Amino acid sequence: MTLVLPPHLKLANVPTKIEKLEKLSDKLGGPEIYVKRDDQTGTEWTGNKVRKLEFLVKEALNKGCDYLITCGGIQSNHCRATAAVAVKMGLKVCLVLRGSSSEPVEGNLFLDKLLGADVVFISADDYSQRRNEIMEEIAEKKMRDGLKPYIIPEGASNGLGALGYYRTMEEIVHQEQKMKLNFNAIVVAVGSGGTYAGLALGKKDLDYKGTVYGVNVAADAAYFEQVIRNIFDESCELLDSNYKLGANDVNIIDGYVGRGYALSTAEELAFITGLARLEGLILDNVYTGKAMYGLAGEIAKGRFKKSEKVLFIHTGGMFELFSQMRFFEV
Repeated sequence: MTLVLPPHLKLANVPTKIEKLEKLSDKLGGPEIYVKRDDQTGTEWTGNKVRKLEFLVKEALNKGCDYLITCGGIQSNHCRATAAVAVKMGLKVCLVLRGSSSEPVEGNLFLDKLLGADVVFISADDYSQRRNEIMEEIAEKKMRDGLKPYIIPEGASNGLGALGYYRTMEEIVHQEQKMKLNFNAIVVAVGSGGTYAGLALGKKDLDYKGTVYGVNVAADAAYFEQVIRNIFDESCELLDSNYKLGANDVNIIDGYVGRGYALSTAEELAFITGLARLEGLILDNVYTGKAMYGLAGEIAKGRFKKSEKVLFIHTGGMFELFSQMRFFEV
């Protein structure tokens, strides 16, 4: 370890436990599958986002900011976590959500409102093309109102936020030592790139031998490879590090986006239901459901040897499921 990280808040319940999925491992007949329960980092800020927010919100506080602005889909786990952290730290928050005010107030959106967040709805086109510009416009207005805003990018995925998953890699290394095992692979959903970039930085700095795989839940492998490399480089610049990602250092498992971001196939939903009834483990349909479905698919294709040990990082998302109940056959 050579990197010295900037200060961060201590909000997440960590280290999150690692447990073996015995029944799933047997059913798939492939490697031993373990899960790191980052869905248990908290309740209001459950999931992977809080690890990133610990760094970003600390910087906001250090700068004297009193108003957070961030963005995401209408059922964004990141936005809900940001709203909860903002309240905890005595800050106001604005959430720029891709969607319409006519949509039902349920799942994460209900929690956003319960937490008192200011919510701005924008169209899918505006979100895709102008979300950063829109957040800047909101920030300018809030400054005129006498507030000091701080903008957090989508998914809290930038060089600073990614350091939350550098720390997660440290955690995994310590847990491996305690459990007396070594994982051949770590698998995580990729939706904005920051979680993977942080794990990749930890792998470099800690000389971790296992391979980190990301299952993209939107776009394609080429897109996320570039996003991850950009965030990784930003982290290194922030830490005054010379680390570089080599040609084979980003491993994206493509082909499991299905119908698209936050859209599910009947097969994906059946897989989520089946795993819940097999292991008592509940995945969401946007991130972890697609990623675990992808892992199962790759095991069937022979990517992982039967003798290997694979760690799946459960990045949360249960609240989003409550907006999707009508699509499940239960």
